[in-house]
Amino acid sequence: MKFTFLHHCTHSLDKQKTIAFYERALGMRVVREKGPEDGSWAITFLESETSPFQIEITWNRGRTEPYDNGGGDTHIAFEVDDYEAAHALHESMGCIVHENPSMGLYFIADPDGCWIEILPPRD
Repeated sequence: MKFTFLHHCTHSLDKQKTIAFYERALGMRVVREKGPEDGSWAITFLESETSPFQIEITWNRGRTEPYDNGGGDTHIAFEVDDYEAAHALHESMGCIVHENPSMGLYFIADPDGCWIEILPPRD
């Protein structure tokens, strides 16, 4: 039996703002979206050119109370080929929420507070 990791779901109050964040911060792009004709909810999938892993953004019309997406201890991680450039981009976006220079990593947060670990290339 073989399992393939497909996606990670996160809930968003502002779908367009969250999509724009993932596009700019992580170079991801929308690959598909589905939802009912009445537009009461939408599920949007994003992925990058370098990984088949996807982020699923779930949005529900009318929701105003923030979602509990797991907090900082629950996170996903991305390896980046140019760590310094990524750090500069994320710093300019104001989305860095925690840095750990001794471990050589930092975390950013999406508009709904989901933490994303940013790692330099592995040796």
